[in-house]
Amino acid sequence: MWLRTLTYYLAKNYKVEVVGNSVSKEKIAYAKKLTQGLPCKFLLCDYRDIKETFDRVVSVGMFEHVGKNNYKEFFEVCNRCLKDEDGTLLLHCIGVAHKTMPGYDQYSHKYIFPNGYIPYYLDICRAIEGSWIIEDWHNFGFDYYKTLVAWEKNFDEKWPSIKDLHEPKFHLMWKTYLQLAQATFFTRSFQLWQIVLSKDGLKGGYKSIR
Repeated sequence: MWLRTLTYYLAKNYKVEVVGNSVSKEKIAYAKKLTQGLPCKFLLCDYRDIKETFDRVVSVGMFEHVGKNNYKEFFEVCNRCLKDEDGTLLLHCIGVAHKTMPGYDQYSHKYIFPNGYIPYYLDICRAIEGSWIIEDWHNFGFDYYKTLVAWEKNFDEKWPSIKDLHEPKFHLMWKTYLQLAQATFFTRSFQLWQIVLSKDGLKGGYKSIR
């Protein structure tokens, strides 16, 4: 979802050239269709194989699937793909701030996001230490609770039109997940972060917009 909507939004509203990346042929095909006529291109490959250099790198909803043993490599690749002067990385991800909070729950691991792992903030800090400057760290986790409420509402409204395509188990599975996720963000157990990183500190600083 983020691949097609973000590339479309950036190219259409900010007139920038956008390169999107995914390992899913279906996502790439859909994104190409949506952005037809806009300055967008898409790479069907593992992100670690990208060799191009960019002014900005944006990662949305992907870091939760990298795995903490791969954080260092993830940031090394992003560093390599950014130009030296004023190149910035925006990392948008779910996270946890308490060490006692597990990085995954058994339900989501089994039914929704196999092998997904919610990053602990200190693991991110350790992975970027010595290579990045933190320009901004924005937490708006409670807003994500409201997003999940809207997703459940939309799911309920659309279910009658798609229920014949799925078993009742599918409906129960996603309702449970959406409500479980709502609870974690409502209680602030999970956070939602947008972290802006630069390679060596932006000259004049970074202007954070709230």
